[in-house]
Amino acid sequence: MGFFDDLKKIGETVGSLNQMAAEVSKTTLDDYGEPEYFMYTALQLGEMHRRIDVTDEKDSLKYYTQSSIFALKGKTEIMDADGNVIAHLEKKPVSLHEKHFVTMADGTSFTLSNELFHIIKDVTNIEGLGWQLQGNIIGLTFNLLDEKGQPVARVEKSAISVHDKYSMGIYQPDKEQIVVAIVIQLEKMIEARKENRD
Repeated sequence: MGFFDDLKKIGETVGSLNQMAAEVSKTTLDDYGEPEYFMYTALQLGEMHRRIDVTDEKDSLKYYTQSSIFALKGKTEIMDADGNVIAHLEKKPVSLHEKHFVTMADGTSFTLSNELFHIIKDVTNIEGLGWQLQGNIIGLTFNLLDEKGQPVARVEKSAISVHDKYSMGIYQPDKEQIVVAIVIQLEKMIEARKENRD
């Protein structure tokens, strides 16, 4: 066996992993029917602080992020369209893993940790809420379930977008702000992981 045979095997393995991830994502998203409504996240290009906007189905701004210049602490505020803070996001190194802390304006707080990310299918608990993410977290294609196992939202990458744009199908409108905070935090975690690889 030569070098090119090894490359071919690696390519076939990656191809089969991608196919399995697509199948997991497809079956994960079809389980709960149609959400009440959709919202969309989009990274604003040219922004020094990597602003993320969240819009509704009519493309009206609902939320946006403001981040600190210094990435060391990784502090981000999520604001509503009127400029009111709805959540504070912060990453902190804890032992060998980064933990990402989210504090909502009402005082609700929870934690996400990228130590739980796997290649194909994740089931990630959100510490402090009792919620779970189920699906392909790395590809941001997953269901978000509440403490009773009921769907709160489904998130998937938009196929028609040139830039990273994600749709959030909201099943429980009263949990909208928490869903926005979780999705933005996950986007930031995945973005940081991509930067660390490059």
